[in-house]
Amino acid sequence: MAYDDTNIFAKILRGELPSHRVYEDEATIAFMDVMPQGIGHTLVVPKAPSRNLLDADPAIFGPLFATVQKLARAVKTAFDADGVVVMQFNEAASGQSVYHLHVHVIPRFEGVPLKPHTGAMEKPEVLAANAEKIRAALAG
Repeated sequence: MAYDDTNIFAKILRGELPSHRVYEDEATIAFMDVMPQGIGHTLVVPKAPSRNLLDADPAIFGPLFATVQKLARAVKTAFDADGVVVMQFNEAASGQSVYHLHVHVIPRFEGVPLKPHTGAMEKPEVLAANAEKIRAALAG
């Protein structure tokens, strides 16, 4: 299938929809997931249009995963997490629901299960506060 430039992440990249951005460079952006599976759930998205890992230009993976690593360290620090889970889905059967390549970065805590991703949208003020914590951790 062809890349659909009307997907929600493409609209966020173009500034047509708001997001709580925590990081941006020439190749990637990272922003808060509006339906977080846990506190600090962040998405890392390449700026290059790709439906998913299966059709992406391999040249984007270096910058993408450098940002994923940077964000994983930051969310672990920002939320004093016990660990971090990194997830990436490809096609509907795997759970992909937005067809723009993206990586989930979620702080994890011993004994605290992840919430379903189909849950309610988080309050904007909570997302803003969590984004600020991550930006502070990125700044060192």
